[in-house]
Amino acid sequence: MRLYGMVLVALVLGALTVCCGCTTELPGNETANETANETADQTIVDIAANDSQFSTLVDALVAANLTDTLSQEGPYTVFAPPNSAFEQLPAGTLDQLMQDPEGDLQQILLYHVVPGQYMSSDLAQLNSLETLEGSTLSVNTTNGVVTVDGAMVTTSDIEASNGVIHVVNAVMVPPTVSVGGGNETGNVTVNTT
Repeated sequence: MRLYGMVLVALVLGALTVCCGCTTELPGNETANETANETADQTIVDIAANDSQFSTLVDALVAANLTDTLSQEGPYTVFAPPNSAFEQLPAGTLDQLMQDPEGDLQQILLYHVVPGQYMSSDLAQLNSLETLEGSTLSVNTTNGVVTVDGAMVTTSDIEASNGVIHVVNAVMVPPTVSVGGGNETGNVTVNTT
């Protein structure tokens, strides 16, 4: 009989949620709607700053003086490399880039940002995108897997108040920038999955 009562309470709470459009939170649990609303109220920079997998990206954005840009209204689409992608760069590359953060580092970061909001469903329909850096990213979708300049989108559609974030598994380098001691130009995409 007690189980029947618990099921009845759950059904009533579910009906109230449907009727009033509100969400019910059980102690210690967040609903999916609340999680989506939390990120939708935050800027791209806020979301990245609150996610430890993006600590290197956030440090680079701060050094390159781009946090204000990515906190503006936008909208922007950001292809965000996590820490593991930065670790795949040739040894010493990030340190070298951080020595002149408003030079090549800034260009590399702007190469990861596209004006406008492109959800994964939009990306599947595109072949290229213009970046804030000024170059064109190639976009390819094969069997539901989206790659951008060779970097695979591993997590998509993280909505922010000023755009959307797609996590990519590599740091993308524009064709105008040399990395790794000046011998490599263009994209450095190393699979980190």
